[in-house]
Amino acid sequence: MLTFRPLTAADQSQLWSWLHIALWDPPPAGLRPIEALQIPGVRIYAEAWGRPTDVGVVAQVDGVDAGACWMRLLPVGVGLASIDAETPQLGIALASPYQHRGHGRRLMQAALTAAAQAGYARVALTVHPQNPAQRVYEACGFRKVEVRNAYHLMVANVV
Repeated sequence: MLTFRPLTAADQSQLWSWLHIALWDPPPAGLRPIEALQIPGVRIYAEAWGRPTDVGVVAQVDGVDAGACWMRLLPVGVGLASIDAETPQLGIALASPYQHRGHGRRLMQAALTAAAQAGYARVALTVHPQNPAQRVYEACGFRKVEVRNAYHLMVANVV
């Protein structure tokens, strides 16, 4: 059974793992080296989780944490999905045993609801053009608005 709970500061170590999964590259590439999490442009999405403007949801399958969808408001120009000072940037990841089971769409929908409840009007993300998750993002209301560093910038209105 799929349930959701808020992503909290107590989830920091798991958030690093989920961020690592979220750094998707097309096959045959596997996960990037764990050292990629130390890159400043990557760390910004997870370090010191629990700021007042952070919003996240953890998916649990039969009581086990399976993944998360999280959003962070960053200064304008910081982060590949930066569009303005009011729009958080989203990350999403499911551990491999929980992928391709329809959980990602429900997780994203729960997170977008949480974003709206937190007062955000829209959310942005970037996705590799070969990532099949684009279909899930589009089903959840994201629309491609431009290409940045060869990634699609996608935005969804949440209100």
